[in-house]
Amino acid sequence: MAPRRPAELYRAPFPLYTVQLHPRRPLAITAGGGGAAKTGIRNGVHFLQLEQIGGKLSASLLHSHDTETRATMTMALADDIIAAGQDASCHILRFSLRAPEPAAGRNGSREKGPRKRKGPSPVGQDETQNQTSEVTVESLHSVRTDFSPDALQKAVRFNADCSLLVTGGADGFLRLWEFPSMKKTLEFKAHDGEIEDIALGPDNKVVTVGRDFQCCVWQQDQLVMGLCWNENLPGIPDKAYRYQACRFGAVEDNAAALRLYTVQVPHKRERRPPPCYLTKWDGKSFLPLLTRPCGTEVISCLSISDSGTFLGLGTVTGSVAIHIAFSLQRLYYVKEAHGIVVTDMAFVPESQHGRELLAGNEAALLSVAVDSRCKLHLLPSRRSLPVWLLLLLCAGLIVAAILLLQLAFPGFL
Repeated sequence: MAPRRPAELYRAPFPLYTVQLHPRRPLAITAGGGGAAKTGIRNGVHFLQLEQIGGKLSASLLHSHDTETRATMTMALADDIIAAGQDASCHILRFSLRAPEPAAGRNGSREKGPRKRKGPSPVGQDETQNQTSEVTVESLHSVRTDFSPDALQKAVRFNADCSLLVTGGADGFLRLWEFPSMKKTLEFKAHDGEIEDIALGPDNKVVTVGRDFQCCVWQQDQLVMGLCWNENLPGIPDKAYRYQACRFGAVEDNAAALRLYTVQVPHKRERRPPPCYLTKWDGKSFLPLLTRPCGTEVISCLSISDSGTFLGLGTVTGSVAIHIAFSLQRLYYVKEAHGIVVTDMAFVPESQHGRELLAGNEAALLSVAVDSRCKLHLLPSRRSLPVWLLLLLCAGLIVAAILLLQLAFPGFL
């Protein structure tokens, strides 16, 4: 049975390009805008509070941060710090959440709990309304991260301990910044053309994918190796596909292991579109482990769940899919969940707050698109039999087989 149409979690007044979920708070941050064009479409970063209401996950707007004439195209999150890619620059923002102060009553006492909207009040009596956490946003730094004629920062990532920020742009340069000082420590040409995506792995190795058909592993500014996803697929020419996205992911039940996932899309569009491919690599040796086709719709973005169990894929036609990371098989698919290209995706974190938001579902994925919508994709828990029941069934089958052999061949025992 096909999955139900995804719920619309939130609709913004501008196109959405990126979304992040806070690892420790029930908070989603999404951003976008109309850019500098004088179309009347604003630019901003929206903070959404996530909560379960009536058994359903819902989102409510906590705060809208105006980014003036700059649309946020890429974003990385490190606790309460946002690295936002806006045009040719990376803007570092710090936000804080503060619970609303209880209002003083007529007798000077302070009301406890949230203030709720009341009905019509007598003349001279103030009307009260719902209040939630207050969000304040502070701008800390702004640095130029791209110097091409059509300057645009296309990717930004923090490393594991948030001591390093890496940016890549349309000029093909990779730039490394100390954090939080934002002092540039390294800058070099990584690709001939635009950098599409960046992933940071163990020992601060950086994986980059570009429009020049290359996927590179870097240690500082030294090329460690170039990856070749089709080396075991001789029927696919090297220039037929380019890399679109890359992400590192954990491995279930093996904390020491790591996997790299890449997406390859056709370089040219054809009347009969060829399939896109999803490849899994060993995160240390960078040897390809598995490659599978993932449909003929061109993939636009990739996301991985905290545990490394699931991969989320968005397409340029608005479809959304969830794959099992172990086998790369598709588990969930909704055709044209959005009306236009899916620009970013994020899984609900597998923290305590995240598990509360899941409400019994195995995973939840948020997707955003140029159609201004943030949609929710739920993956119900897969039914599985307890281990003791499986062992009991196996024992029963063995006993039944022995009895059948005894009936067919008297004296078998």
